[in-house]
Amino acid sequence: MPPFPRQMKLGVSMIGLGYHVAAWRHPDVPADGSPNIAHSVHVAQTAERGKLDMVFLADAVGVREYDEPPGALCRFSNSSRFEPLTLLSALSMVTQRIGLVATLSTTYSEPFHVARQFASLDHLSGGRAGWNVVTSVTPMEAQNFHYETTPDYDKRYGRAAEFVEVVRGLWDCWDDDALVRDKASGVFFDPAKMRVLNHKGEYFSVRGPINIPRTPQGYPVIVQAGASEQGQELCAATADVAFSAAASLANAQKYYASLKGRMAKYGRPTSHLHVMPGIMAVVGRSEQEAQDKYGQLQDLIDPKVGLAQLAASLGDLSAYDLDGPVPEDKINPRMRSRAALMLDMARRNNFTIRQLYLAVAAGNGHRVAVGTPQQVADGMQEWFENEAADGFNYVPAALPGGIVDFVDLVVPELQRRGLFRTEYEGKTLRENLGVPFPLNRNAARTMEKAV
Repeated sequence: MPPFPRQMKLGVSMIGLGYHVAAWRHPDVPADGSPNIAHSVHVAQTAERGKLDMVFLADAVGVREYDEPPGALCRFSNSSRFEPLTLLSALSMVTQRIGLVATLSTTYSEPFHVARQFASLDHLSGGRAGWNVVTSVTPMEAQNFHYETTPDYDKRYGRAAEFVEVVRGLWDCWDDDALVRDKASGVFFDPAKMRVLNHKGEYFSVRGPINIPRTPQGYPVIVQAGASEQGQELCAATADVAFSAAASLANAQKYYASLKGRMAKYGRPTSHLHVMPGIMAVVGRSEQEAQDKYGQLQDLIDPKVGLAQLAASLGDLSAYDLDGPVPEDKINPRMRSRAALMLDMARRNNFTIRQLYLAVAAGNGHRVAVGTPQQVADGMQEWFENEAADGFNYVPAALPGGIVDFVDLVVPELQRRGLFRTEYEGKTLRENLGVPFPLNRNAARTMEKAV
């Protein structure tokens, strides 16, 4: 079948042992898989076999799950994981085409470090690096960096906007052809093509230049996942990819329209940003097989773990009847955008607390699709064709089985419909995503002055 006028972009979030909170208890999941390099290599190479655009590592700078109710924290497996850039550097040596996207916080990092780290990963991987820009939200992370609590939204996003600007400025300190490496003359780089940044702003003072040349992609791909007003503005202004969480088509369409509608004021065409909602697809060769797989995971959820999933966004609800309604007037939302998604889900489905945590524990606010490859592809195609998604960030319920099922069952169905590639278009992540190579702004200004 010939391809559609545009094709989906697909990534996989390869966090630990899977997104389902009970994944590590599944008999087919290696409980010691995180941190374990062999496990991560298997996941990444399987995703590349399926021609996915990227593997993505979500991260936090600390153990950020609340021990609410008491005894919940020790039942989570994701307190043990690799530092993302270290892992992706290793994976760059055992993969060839798939993009490598890592999370790094703008609240607890410095621009020079981030610019240098991602430039290094881009060079190591031959142009496959991506930076997922986050501001970090939990007090547990803040307390690892001499703060008592997280800075407020405005301060975090003000810092983040300037942070990204500084990082891109550092990536632009060198022209693409600055390193002449002329042994005869003894000139290693053209001094006219290396610039000092000299950034002085509200949050940062950075001289530069960065001590690594401009990267194969110009800039590593920028990814963002903010759903708040400030987050959407940052994303519309700077991102190449937007990860999002939406459980319904209507909510996905609302976010898609809101985000794309902000881009014109930044002089950006909407095609330069791919919106990729998360989807947890539990797939079987028959509908019953898929339901059995899903049910097996749901049966492994400890009630304390389920309540902890809600506490991260809504506060501790352990004092309430698990089979009673969600007490909206009593909650203390810690993550406003995620709390709104959960409350909307509870209202639409008339969920009890137990039903809500069972729904959230599976997809953590993302769409959950349980069914055959055809049924899963039908849903993905509906969102793709109706301005809700440019692709999807697949969040496997359990690893490695989830990515194997997705690559072996869902990807061929999408390819059969012409909705997804059968071969990579290029060697870099930008080429495969179809987002433009960024012009070096400093070089452009020099040319303008010369004219």
